[in-house]
Amino acid sequence: MTNSYQEQEKLILQLNEIYRQMSPKFERCTGISQSRLELLHKLMEVDEINQTELRHQVNIDSAAVTRHLKQLDEKGVVTRRKNPEDNRVTFVKLTEAGRKKIERYCKEKETFIKQVFKGISDQERAVLSDLLTRVESNVKDIEDEQPIE
Repeated sequence: MTNSYQEQEKLILQLNEIYRQMSPKFERCTGISQSRLELLHKLMEVDEINQTELRHQVNIDSAAVTRHLKQLDEKGVVTRRKNPEDNRVTFVKLTEAGRKKIERYCKEKETFIKQVFKGISDQERAVLSDLLTRVESNVKDIEDEQPIE
């Protein structure tokens, strides 16, 4: 193994570790999961949307969207209603209480993001963004293959 390979492997492990640590800390700081916050952000942009379209816009699997929306409905953050013309279609919208909650979540998210990037300049963030975009593209280009047995 070359030193370059070991450095690259270390970077992959660092990315995994950052993600592993960041997700629960984000949720503790903001009071909501990142995927749930994404749903709420989308709902802020529209008056009402059908659940399938919402799922496509946030790119979260169907079961997770249904579970999130059910829990948010129970907490009074969203309302759901069936389409009277097609019972298979569910429309979702934020309640007034939900709109107020998301404003608080956004403030908490802003504080969290500032803490994550404390001491990192705009230029450094731009370089990091470019590098991560290239890594993300490379990962997407990897073909899904069966592992070697």
